[in-house]
Amino acid sequence: MATKSTWTREENKMFENALAIFDKDTHDRWSNVAKATGKTEEEVKLHYQKLVEDIENIEADLVPLPKYNESEVSQDQ
Repeated sequence: MATKSTWTREENKMFENALAIFDKDTHDRWSNVAKATGKTEEEVKLHYQKLVEDIENIEADLVPLPKYNESEVSQDQ
């Protein structure tokens, strides 16, 4: 049964850093990422799958761009 877990910003950052350190060719990748984040292997695998789905949706233009205020855009330039 899948567990549902909440991730803080700090945990997400630890997750991202762990993914950079333990790439897809790393032996026991998910165990290492779990240890680095304080989550279970199942939690990190599910979180990774959500990340992959989000990236696929962004690349397929399924995620709308935020609507910026015209004045906000001109201030940045």
